[in-house]
Amino acid sequence: MSNTRKKYLVTGGAGYVGSVVAAHLLEAGHQVTVLDDLSTGHRAGVPAGAEFIEGRVQDAAKWLDPSYAAVLHFAASSQVGESVVRPEKYWANNVGGTTDLLAAMRDAGVRTLVFSSTAATYGEPDQVPITETAATAPTNPYGATKLAVDHMISGECAAHGLAAVSLRYFNVAGAYGAYGERHDPESHLIPLVLQVAQGRRETISVYGDDYPTPDGTCVRDYIHVADLAEAHLLALDAAASHEHLICNLGNGNGFSVREVVETVRRVTGHPVPETAAPRRGGDPAVLVASAERAKERLGWRPSRTDLAGIVADAWEFAQRRESE
Repeated sequence: MSNTRKKYLVTGGAGYVGSVVAAHLLEAGHQVTVLDDLSTGHRAGVPAGAEFIEGRVQDAAKWLDPSYAAVLHFAASSQVGESVVRPEKYWANNVGGTTDLLAAMRDAGVRTLVFSSTAATYGEPDQVPITETAATAPTNPYGATKLAVDHMISGECAAHGLAAVSLRYFNVAGAYGAYGERHDPESHLIPLVLQVAQGRRETISVYGDDYPTPDGTCVRDYIHVADLAEAHLLALDAAASHEHLICNLGNGNGFSVREVVETVRRVTGHPVPETAAPRRGGDPAVLVASAERAKERLGWRPSRTDLAGIVADAWEFAQRRESE
């Protein structure tokens, strides 16, 4: 990343991924403003040294001005299950919020955007690993709203010269020092299994054990949150006027639910009881990313690809939270 000190607005920077990216920007010597309404983010997630504004992304025009070099946009509603029962919330927050943000950026003359997108834009893939040319067919409103935002950004780039990169994450995991997952309710597998190891949850439900995978459980691509953060900094340098670059971020290999559970047992030294449960509708057997475009266009190389290391970092953070 460029060594020139710059000023960045990080929307949703009190959340899991946003906080780790904000920390990386600060460590690189940049000036960071975090904008978050704390509806799902946490004040403790805002890194020391960042300016904090408690506010909604819909109101970004109040604070955005030409002194900002770029916006990194994480503010969104992101629970798949909730999106099915409250789709209106997701269209208002994710699409409406980004519409307002793009208008604020246009008015302020801020012409670079890095957008937190998702593998949920693809839906159930025809083949894996999934490339950026795969068909986009979201199976829930969350994925549909993120895809709609990607279309909006493409139009903004073509019409108004925005330089934008959308990063489509697969399963983000791990922690970075004081910054990790604080979701409530928690829906991600690794922190859920760690809650069992901590004694905060009696058992982990394994949804389906008859998938066409080596051990019958679903396989997912886990990416360390610090590797993910590094991709965002590289994306700032790669963004080019009038171009909307879309890159998948993943390790390119997958781990099954059972492998995750076994790894948690090994890393923590605690028992993790399992409960067999029926398959969940819409759960593909395998979701694994091809990150070749990110490697080629961003120069990105994930270095924390070992599942035990990812789990160990998440376990350290979970224990830290327990003692807070």
